[in-house]
Amino acid sequence: MSQFDLAKLLAERGGEGYALHSRHLNHQLPRMLRTIGFDKVYDRAAGAYFYDTDGQDYLDMLAGFGVMGLGRHHPVVRQALHDVLDAGLADLTRFDCPPLPGLLAEKLLARAPGMDRVFFGNSGTEAVETALKFARAATGKPRVLYCDHAFHGLTTGALSVNGEGGFREGFAPLLPDTPIPLGDLAALTRELKRGDVAALVIEPIQGKGVHATPPGFLRAAREALRQRGALLIVDEVQTGLGRTGDFFAYQHEEGVDPDLVCVAKALSGGYVPVGATLGKEWIFKKVYSSMDRVLVHSASFGSNAQAMAAGLATLQVMEDEDLTANARRTGELLRSGLAALVGRYELLHEVRGRGLMIGIEFGRPSSLRLRSRWTMLQTARKGLFAQMVVAPLLRRHRILTQVSGDHLEVIKLIPPLIIGEPEVERFLGAFTEVMDEAHTGGGLMWDFGRTLMKQTVAGRRSSQGAW
Repeated sequence: MSQFDLAKLLAERGGEGYALHSRHLNHQLPRMLRTIGFDKVYDRAAGAYFYDTDGQDYLDMLAGFGVMGLGRHHPVVRQALHDVLDAGLADLTRFDCPPLPGLLAEKLLARAPGMDRVFFGNSGTEAVETALKFARAATGKPRVLYCDHAFHGLTTGALSVNGEGGFREGFAPLLPDTPIPLGDLAALTRELKRGDVAALVIEPIQGKGVHATPPGFLRAAREALRQRGALLIVDEVQTGLGRTGDFFAYQHEEGVDPDLVCVAKALSGGYVPVGATLGKEWIFKKVYSSMDRVLVHSASFGSNAQAMAAGLATLQVMEDEDLTANARRTGELLRSGLAALVGRYELLHEVRGRGLMIGIEFGRPSSLRLRSRWTMLQTARKGLFAQMVVAPLLRRHRILTQVSGDHLEVIKLIPPLIIGEPEVERFLGAFTEVMDEAHTGGGLMWDFGRTLMKQTVAGRRSSQGAW
């Protein structure tokens, strides 16, 4: 009989997290967290909050980059996982058709008119990989188009349609795919004329920078793709499941009929990794064209009972608690409160987004005193000012946020869909205080900025020395 005792193990060694990461995992992670003042130890979490060992609460405005759509440890999802474990199901036999995957597919498809079938994998990047393979198989064409600054995952296929050069660097050769500017219909048409395009993969709102596709673009793109025998792949890994105030973000625009839709993150309920690729009947029949090809695309842990139970419970909670409407309502409250501050602070340039996916962009100030400080930061590294805002939000106001991407002066708010007016008021109050301090031109915030600049310069010298 095994003597494994998780509670005892955590009690004995739970305080070693940062040391263990430094020694055995990505050694740069603890270094980075210490540099930006994020080296916290959280004891537990519930809903939209973390708690430290002193019982202090921290408001989560990041939601695990969108994974925690229901917040942390939702009781309905917890109970569903207890139930599925207690049921002792004959899971992953590989040669049967259990009911849970079919039931989850049925519920997802009911929210996506025009979609007919689902493939279940384990993550967002795997959902994208599935879509890329299916598009190539269905069209017989090799090339996929993607948008500048897009993020679709970090495995090799998904990386090939990643619009951020920093992620691609060092991992060539990748697939022969081609970027176009976001919303540029002329560029899309020009590439389609070459005749070798299988699909366009696109986020309705880009996670990096929180830029939405221009109104009408998705519909026009779908028509242009259809005329050339190419497919529209909509990546809803972060925007899907109510995040933007509709179940899927592409549904904000009438007449958009995707061929493939990628889903993950919030579908997990915050517990069990799961990804889903929704698609049209004819595409699935092209891929699974005969019994000989029944396993031509599969996943070892895809459709496992725990993930399916978590997904079913998540969709039920979303329906029962009307979380899509809450995202729309609370998101508007948060966005309008932030937008009202744009004229008040010269460093605050724009607030954008939809639902509970909001981007706060900072920019060059007008006054000479602040402009000189801004220029110093930009010279050292673009994105440092946004990190200067993120740090005091956590350290002094106990609110977790993060920048929207490397070298971006944008903070992305992507909180759990369960937040309400108290959380909005807490964030707006804290953000206002941080902005007030930033515009005084002194204090701890700018001291932290100088520390970041020194770290950046030192890191650059170290990197050059390594070459």
